[in-house]
Amino acid sequence: MNPPPRWFGHRQLPRPEEDLEDQGLSFDVGTLIERRKVLAGMGVGTLAFALAACSPTGTQGSPSPSTAAEIPDETAGPYPGDGSNGPDVLEQSGIVRSDIRSSFGTSTTTAEGIEMTLELKIVDMANNNQPFEGVAVYVWHCDRSGEYSMYSSGLENENYLRGVQVADAEGQVRYTSIFPACYAGRWPHIHFEVYPDTGSITDHTTAIATSQVALPQETCTAVYATTGYEQSVKNLQGVSLDSDNVFGDDSGATQLATVTGDTSAGYTVRLTVNVDTNTEATGGGAPGGGGAPGGGGAPGGMPTGRPPALPDGQQPGTAPTASAPAGS
Repeated sequence: MNPPPRWFGHRQLPRPEEDLEDQGLSFDVGTLIERRKVLAGMGVGTLAFALAACSPTGTQGSPSPSTAAEIPDETAGPYPGDGSNGPDVLEQSGIVRSDIRSSFGTSTTTAEGIEMTLELKIVDMANNNQPFEGVAVYVWHCDRSGEYSMYSSGLENENYLRGVQVADAEGQVRYTSIFPACYAGRWPHIHFEVYPDTGSITDHTTAIATSQVALPQETCTAVYATTGYEQSVKNLQGVSLDSDNVFGDDSGATQLATVTGDTSAGYTVRLTVNVDTNTEATGGGAPGGGGAPGGGGAPGGMPTGRPPALPDGQQPGTAPTASAPAGS
């Protein structure tokens, strides 16, 4: 016998037998949108981003252009967690969140590191460069040790440093996180996927853009001089934007973020992401031949870098084996 219907406000719960926090991604996103509409009616959203723009002076990268070329499509790397190679955080209730520092669900582990606020402004190039309101943006990156939740050894049951936000009327999404490490063979970076709407976020093949944010060297040098990032100092010395197998084509011309702040107060990382839905998305997916964590191998050659350890028996870019630990 089916359980009787339950309601949250005017909305019927899709899983009446479950608690409110276990209603699934679509319900979470719908709740987020309704709350945003209420705030917009009060004028809160515009004020919040106006205040965010008035951040302290700090380390700067190249200016993030509002009218520039389309963001390059890049590989999602071996650790996307979007279901393309096994683990799928996008099916989990709770993934729609702005603070991504902690795991959710079966764990509450918090990733430690220098605080970082990530702000992406998504632009709809096919619509006269208007703000791309309503797109869902999935962000993920490594921790300060260069490891990825859901994949690296000992982190198979963690899902920190992963989250989804829905772009507001200004095309903005905002996340609270930590500054990622630099691991061997890759320039410090943040991954993201842009989906056309909230209904498509659970199908990785529907992403309209898959790319990466490059972090400025001056900021990285300052962060990596702090406790916990020691290994990143040596790794950063062994790579450059020009030699990186993702950003090397143009030194990250449209992917290099603007950064303000310091190691005490934390940093704000900003990038304008120009998306053209008239062009075919070619990024995404884990590289079939392995490669550096989060970056994949250089086209036509052997991959570089030392990937974080995966569960026993699993290779980068492949689905977990039957013996892989639960949650990987």
